[in-house]
Amino acid sequence: MIEPRSRVLVSLVCLLLISTGFLHVRAQDVQRVDAIYYNGKIVTVDDQSQVLQAFAVFEEKIVAVGDNSMVRKFAQKDTVLKDLDGRMVLPGLIDSHVHAPDASMFEWDHPIPEMETIQDVLSYIRSRAEVLEPGKWIHVSQVFVTRLADQRFPTRFELDQVAPKHPVFFRTGPDGALNSLALERSGIDKDFQISDGEPGYIEKDPQTQEPNGILRSCTRLVKWEDPRVKPTDQERISRLAMLLKDYNSVGLTSICDRLATDDGIRLYETLLERDALSCRVFLSYSVNAQASMEEIEKSIKRAATHPRHHYDNRLWLRGIKVFLDGGMLTGSAYMREPWGLSTIYSITDPKYRGLLYIEPSKLYQMSKLALQSDLQFTAHSVGDGAVHALIDAYERISTQDFPVRDKRPCITHCNFMSAEAIERMSKVGIVADLQPAWLFLDGKTLLKQFGQERTAFFQPYRNLADAKVIVGGGSDHMQRIGSIRSVNPYNPFLGMSVAIERIPRGMDQPLHREQCISRQEAIRLYTRNNAYLTFEENHKGSIEPGKLADFIILDRDILECPSDQIASTKVLETYVGGRLVYRAD
Repeated sequence: MIEPRSRVLVSLVCLLLISTGFLHVRAQDVQRVDAIYYNGKIVTVDDQSQVLQAFAVFEEKIVAVGDNSMVRKFAQKDTVLKDLDGRMVLPGLIDSHVHAPDASMFEWDHPIPEMETIQDVLSYIRSRAEVLEPGKWIHVSQVFVTRLADQRFPTRFELDQVAPKHPVFFRTGPDGALNSLALERSGIDKDFQISDGEPGYIEKDPQTQEPNGILRSCTRLVKWEDPRVKPTDQERISRLAMLLKDYNSVGLTSICDRLATDDGIRLYETLLERDALSCRVFLSYSVNAQASMEEIEKSIKRAATHPRHHYDNRLWLRGIKVFLDGGMLTGSAYMREPWGLSTIYSITDPKYRGLLYIEPSKLYQMSKLALQSDLQFTAHSVGDGAVHALIDAYERISTQDFPVRDKRPCITHCNFMSAEAIERMSKVGIVADLQPAWLFLDGKTLLKQFGQERTAFFQPYRNLADAKVIVGGGSDHMQRIGSIRSVNPYNPFLGMSVAIERIPRGMDQPLHREQCISRQEAIRLYTRNNAYLTFEENHKGSIEPGKLADFIILDRDILECPSDQIASTKVLETYVGGRLVYRAD
């Protein structure tokens, strides 16, 4: 305990230690200390990547970090002292890309099994046909064909066989497969033409010209109806709170909702009002890039004038999100070179390069308007063709209009890149939002499709780090509660492990070992880098005096343990603003 008369002496000692580099503390801030955590391995993620022993917390902020003896001198009569017993502490982890409101509702009315084969898919559809009235829609969402052992869509006729009296819609984002009744209900026959001016095409049998059931980038045409009872607002609020707590259980203290809607924002606001928002939330507002520029301008203005656009470290609307191309998992990402013929993706056109949804001048206009409006712009850009198109837009703004580095224009996903793209991103100041778990889940399939040469710049973490392009780690969590069973997995330790080892499932060798990064660098993907992506590096992302007391205590030392054990790391405790929000049983 430190008496008032001793504080001046302690402050002088601290200032001396600061000047010699032995203690990191703002002595003027240490008036009181609520809790001291000592005898640990504190991975600070500061500029020097220091690993220290102890830190002190007052209210919601860290006020001192250093060795055991010096930090413990700040203890007062009512200070809580916690012996970490050698445990590792990390800053609270941040996920750069989730869709929490929708993901939380995926299984709210019935559990949905994991599906690894076409037979699993058909068995699930058959089970739904047994409980739903004839004529009710059966909807299977985001079971990606690249992750099925069969690596193909279920056929129209397979779907007919297991559910002949129900319209069936097997959807993977903008692509999908329909049975005969679903095609009929949607008015899609051999004479149907897409006439809404939006992208996509309908696959047809080469002999009969009848639709084979597969729709590419145009599942918007399906006139399906959700057979489920509509959830109440309270059910949606409760499910979102449940998911956020599960995020806490794997060390997440902040998330970026990369497709925020007005309804979703209201759910977060309700939790905030009830003091039940256990993750800090950065919002990228969803804008339909296929709308007219007039409508797009209205949407961007709505975000720029939204009350949540004013900074709040708990809930902040600071971004805009659009879709620029299709998907890697569905064969519609826009590539600089043709995809190549593929039975996996049902590609029969040797010149097919995927789909680009926004023409260059329109992309330039909307991204410029967003950045001018103090909103970070990002676009779903999976293929290297889309990545280059978005870089073109940002470069044009930077050259013709205003510097963009401080506005941190972002590229979301950017799975396929190039040396040229990385160099240009570094020069302009473009940041990136990547999903390492995709390399684990899909690397083997992509290697089979594209070969070694074209996968050399698939999630090139080493090249990005060397070029000083700031990359954030995320999950693109879309469905299910459960950090590993979810679509896509949101366990950040799996993501770190993948970035360190780059070994896809089903393979025993890394996919381009030269792109591996160090353990400290992998930790930065989910801490300091993501804080930078959200303009909050001065508030969180590291354990330093003056920053928010968001931190986690782990069951192992991920800097020293065997690398194949990193993915199975368990979080023992999670704190947000110094408050315990999760403790392992």
